[in-house]
Amino acid sequence: MASSAAAKPTRTRLAGVVAASLIGTTVEWYDYFLYGSAAALVFGRVFFPGSDPLTGTLLAFLTYAIGFVARPLGAVVFGHFGDRLGRKRLLVVSLLMMGGATALIGCVPGYATIGAAAPVVLTVLRLVQGFALGGEWGGAVLLVSEHGDARRRGFWASWPQGGAPAGNLLAVGVLSLMTTVLSEGAFDAWGWRIPFLLSGVLVGVGLWVRLSVDESPLFKQVLESAARRGAAEGQERRPLTAVLRHHWRDVLVAMGARIAENVSYYVITAFVLAYCVDHLKLGKQTALDAVLIGSAVQFCLIPLFGAVSDRVGRKPVYLVGAVGVGAWTWAFFALADTRSFPALVLAVTVGLVFHSAMYAPQAAFFAELFATRMRYSGASIGAQLSSVAAGAPAPLIATALLSSYGSATPVALYVTLTAVVTVAAVAVARETRGRDLAAVGEDGGAAAVSARVGVPGTPPAP
Repeated sequence: MASSAAAKPTRTRLAGVVAASLIGTTVEWYDYFLYGSAAALVFGRVFFPGSDPLTGTLLAFLTYAIGFVARPLGAVVFGHFGDRLGRKRLLVVSLLMMGGATALIGCVPGYATIGAAAPVVLTVLRLVQGFALGGEWGGAVLLVSEHGDARRRGFWASWPQGGAPAGNLLAVGVLSLMTTVLSEGAFDAWGWRIPFLLSGVLVGVGLWVRLSVDESPLFKQVLESAARRGAAEGQERRPLTAVLRHHWRDVLVAMGARIAENVSYYVITAFVLAYCVDHLKLGKQTALDAVLIGSAVQFCLIPLFGAVSDRVGRKPVYLVGAVGVGAWTWAFFALADTRSFPALVLAVTVGLVFHSAMYAPQAAFFAELFATRMRYSGASIGAQLSSVAAGAPAPLIATALLSSYGSATPVALYVTLTAVVTVAAVAVARETRGRDLAAVGEDGGAAAVSARVGVPGTPPAP
């Protein structure tokens, strides 16, 4: 089958695609996570003065959550054009949008200068960030998934996922540097702006790398099919409609799988900053350093879990992560409450280990659920719809629970309940390891997969 051959580039070419996707996603996640960390540390005082620290942080997290509202819209728009114009073009657009919005956030005057207009402008720019990220994730993981073969897809496709901890590591690292070299007054006045302005430089690097890669070979085949047979039989005119008609079950699976993954991540990496600083009265540096160490460990683990999913399947690895994070959240807060830095590092790091077990196979898992001509739309919509219900309110809900009960116990229960939802969603999903992406049908199934891709032990597709 010609499509199979086209989907197997040389290792050097594939490595170039992986590197471009990883660098691009790192820059985008740096921009996105920088906002969350700044919301926990400084935005309450700069944009919502006059409130007590916890209320100011709660209001800052509200603007943070609003960015998630735009992510499904970005998924729909970028998915539509990504399935019609190509993955690469839309990834360039998303990178420029995200970088521009982030740099402008660094220029927004505080409440003391322009009053209520300050949080309004901040919120608008956050919406632009969310819109751009809604289109980024699907394109980045698909560009890698559609270049590689089925045997090691979990490993290669997990590398763009590494952009999340790498971006968070970079964002928290730069903020940590600022808090180290500047006084608290200087940091609040202008120091927090430097990491946002730095985004302009990072976007230039990411754009240069991303423009150097080739378009997805599977998408090229869709274009060729459309040219030969007409759009009705090749390229999908309305990818969103097709996804909801043929893949609605897969969209629900993707949404459910993302619930615990999203909630746990933002509680472990964003809410923990506010919890340590405002509730436990620890220094900013202590909380930032714990997240830095945990993110570094996670970056190393993601490819490992991706490779394991190639051996044992996407579902077993994902389920270990979901069950683990649901159980660990109780130990997480117990360790944090000791106010011991080593205990806090252990809490964050182990939490991110379990998160990695969900996040690493997610890229290949979601790509293998959808047919090529609607894959960008399907993977993006399934992932980003869940982000509104899960990632967006996670720090907000956690902060509100802490404010109401004065204890982390309700927060731990909240994370555990989301883990139950994810376990149920993944348990009912079909195993996708070993699927030939060119053979995935409109019903999400794939015929004769084992024979086509040669993955030992791959069960017949349903």
